[in-house]
Amino acid sequence: MVEHKVNKKENIIQLEDVWKIYQMDSVQVTALRGVHLDVRRGEFLVILGPSGSGKSTLLNMIGSLDLPTKGKIFLDGKNIANMHESELAQLRGKKIGFVFQTFNLIPSINALENVGLPMTFQGTSSEERKKSAEALLKKVGLGPRMLHLPSELSGGERQRVAIARALVNDPEVILADEPTGNLDSKSGKEIVALLSQLNKEGKTVIMITHERTLAAYADRTCLLKDGMITSCSADHNMIIRLLEEGKK
Repeated sequence: MVEHKVNKKENIIQLEDVWKIYQMDSVQVTALRGVHLDVRRGEFLVILGPSGSGKSTLLNMIGSLDLPTKGKIFLDGKNIANMHESELAQLRGKKIGFVFQTFNLIPSINALENVGLPMTFQGTSSEERKKSAEALLKKVGLGPRMLHLPSELSGGERQRVAIARALVNDPEVILADEPTGNLDSKSGKEIVALLSQLNKEGKTVIMITHERTLAAYADRTCLLKDGMITSCSADHNMIIRLLEEGKK
């Protein structure tokens, strides 16, 4: 278990009875089923579950990339389920940083330009963008590689660029969607260790994964199955036992 302080009295994110139902032609597909979840400010939360359990849908709800069919989602006390897209876009830009499994870097521009890109939507000057992007790339250990294109970087390096990009507007929350999914085990451990370090520096980190070993980095792990959270615990060993029992 990672040891650092979490403010147990203050929730930065709350989900109340969140459902997500997709209409596919004449068929309804229920991805989330009445999810209740509180995330404390400064927490490192891992949401663990198999493919198809609804992990990415849940992260999209938390990150306001999608809206629930019903239920409430609060970010810093504001119900984002009732916001218009323009409000959501501003909120995402200032409060949330996203790290994706597939990196989502623009292939035609270098690492420095990729990292600075989100700042253009906040009206930041080119000089300030360059300064901030350089500092963040050095922070994630890519100072000598900042002028390289994504195709010239390894998978682990590309994910470090993606993390630097997620940090560029100094968000309070980092959402990581299977951030080790396309990496070898060594690079994967380095990326999770970097997220853990950012958490120690005060960022709230929510990471979804199907890799049970990553639960050891978390303050708390929640199990997601068939669109429902079945348990949440700070006891890593208990979570592993529950996973094993679920296979029987």
